[in-house]
Amino acid sequence: MADEGSSEGTALWFSIVVAVVLCAGALVWGAISGSRVIVFDGVFMLLGVTMSVLSLVAAKAAASAPDARFPFGRRAVTPLAVGAQGAALLGTLVYAGLDAILVILDGGSTIDPASVLAYGVVTAVVSLAATWWLRRAARASQSDLVLTEAATWQAGTVLSVVFAIGAFVAMQLTDRFPEVVVYTDPVLILVACVGLAPVPIGLLRQAGRELLEGAPSAELGAAISSAVSATAEQFGLGRVSVRSTKLGDRLYVDVDFLVEPGGWDVDEEDQVRSRLSRDLRALGYDVWANIELTTDPELLD
Repeated sequence: MADEGSSEGTALWFSIVVAVVLCAGALVWGAISGSRVIVFDGVFMLLGVTMSVLSLVAAKAAASAPDARFPFGRRAVTPLAVGAQGAALLGTLVYAGLDAILVILDGGSTIDPASVLAYGVVTAVVSLAATWWLRRAARASQSDLVLTEAATWQAGTVLSVVFAIGAFVAMQLTDRFPEVVVYTDPVLILVACVGLAPVPIGLLRQAGRELLEGAPSAELGAAISSAVSATAEQFGLGRVSVRSTKLGDRLYVDVDFLVEPGGWDVDEEDQVRSRLSRDLRALGYDVWANIELTTDPELLD
């Protein structure tokens, strides 16, 4: 787990450094060109930097060992941080969308489409590269925080592509329909807000599901079921009850097997626990498993 924590921290710092560079560039570029959409993108990235720092703090807290005050550790910090990112991103989109509507009602704003196009292309390439690298890091570290960073950068990639396409269209309309071009900036912001909305909503849903101890993802649930089935087949076990939930990088699994009275001893029960625990740990999470054999069917309900 120590190597995973180091990998997680490295990925988060990578995200912060790249975002700071792009953010500074966007704010300067937007100020010089007078484009609200570029300034909005800079603010969006500045918020991402703040959230990345929050993720670093959350990662450190989540990795701390259990103690007297927190006997089960602080893994809940991870979904809390994910939820905070989702709420902050959603608030930013709502604010930007309302501002864009006001600009449209005021008659639009003058921009240089060529400048927005160049900006969109540059940031799309950088954001796409950051997304690819962070997704690889997330798979290696099994980190929800790094995966959240990757989702944010993916949203940034979509945003940049929308900017570039919109600016290109505006360039084609500049000579023939100059009265339409003045609405390019706010319309691009509205399109971006609508397109990005699923990202914060998804983060909020994920955080809420984990904090409320909901079932893990379908993919993880299938992997748990496969491990339980393999153990049941090896030891000839029949009816089984499985409950599981994920909190950050910790996986809680409760498994009860129904057995015939008088047919099992403690050593055999330990063999079942050992086999299933080994398979569950192979999933890459910090597993807290409660594995029991019982002769009472009511205990499986």
